[in-house]
Amino acid sequence: MPESRKSPVVPIVVAVIAALALAFVLAQGALGGDDRGVDNAADVGASPTDPPAGWDQLVRRVDGDPMAVGAVDAPVVIIAYSDFQCPFCGKFARETEPVLVEKYVEDGTLRIEWRDFPYLGPESTVAARGGRAAAAQDRFWEFQRAMYANQLPPNSGKLDEDHLMAVAKDLDLDVGRFSEDLASPVNLAAIQDDFAEGQGIGVTGTPAFIINGVPVIGAQPLEVFEQAIEKAAQEAG
Repeated sequence: MPESRKSPVVPIVVAVIAALALAFVLAQGALGGDDRGVDNAADVGASPTDPPAGWDQLVRRVDGDPMAVGAVDAPVVIIAYSDFQCPFCGKFARETEPVLVEKYVEDGTLRIEWRDFPYLGPESTVAARGGRAAAAQDRFWEFQRAMYANQLPPNSGKLDEDHLMAVAKDLDLDVGRFSEDLASPVNLAAIQDDFAEGQGIGVTGTPAFIINGVPVIGAQPLEVFEQAIEKAAQEAG
């Protein structure tokens, strides 16, 4: 069974159906939710091995994006919907992501793009604001690693602005600027946009990944990601 964090208010059967719905929606190319979605599902290729039409419209490929790692023109892109409070996001970040970076990002095969999906509650949103504040100083991935290295239990009441400021100080960030960006309504709106994007394609929990259009749900074993990345790279030519 995939390891994925389940919402305490969503029955497990709904989560399973949602995962299947995500696969179906992507297969139809209907990646709705915002103006990056697909307008015409008839554009989907006939071959089931082809990436679904429109998945690439979710990929941002913004040069210099501080919340992405890897070459902007990498043939394989993982879109990772994540929550700083999610234990299984932490498992992926600690155990799987470093291997993928070393094996595929560094040779130009893979790009990983983070998406905020703070579905576990207000503390998740607070943490996401911290990520955005670190990103403003081009230090998002260091912040992400620090948050997951010493991850607090979900909704412990301890993941607040004081905690984030302490992390920023440990990373030698400009804490004055970090504090300002933490309160930025622009950053909050960007978080909400990511959340809406994920909901629009059927994401209900984290971690949830799209690898060149193929959904991978949960903190799957490393081999699952390796196989998906290598298959996507081969298909990308």
